[in-house]
Amino acid sequence: MAFADPQSLKVGSATAVALPRTSSGVDNGAFRTNDGTLALRVSHAYGAKRNRRTIRIDSTKVAPDPFTGVNTQFSGSVYIVSDFPGGGYSIAEQKDLVNALTAYLTSDKVTQLLGGEN
Repeated sequence: MAFADPQSLKVGSATAVALPRTSSGVDNGAFRTNDGTLALRVSHAYGAKRNRRTIRIDSTKVAPDPFTGVNTQFSGSVYIVSDFPGGGYSIAEQKDLVNALTAYLTSDKVTQLLGGEN
């Protein structure tokens, strides 16, 4: 089963934006805004002993370079990777761990993380 087309993301206080599907493969899919500044990628990698599932947001923007003042394109990414053995954990158990992490990442915790705290 595939993610719905389009996907929607709300970044900060901005209005949610639509990301139409731009590609679909056996173990991956991609969505991107029409202006290309925001993308969502989903992928799965199945190994001999472990399976990795990734969901990722990529952002690009043009802003003044802090050293030269010249407008430059910058990019950044945020992603979650689950890495589990092929057996031993049910989908429900994996989901519980992902949900625990996303619930833990309150605004204050994210600020601490991005500020370099440990």
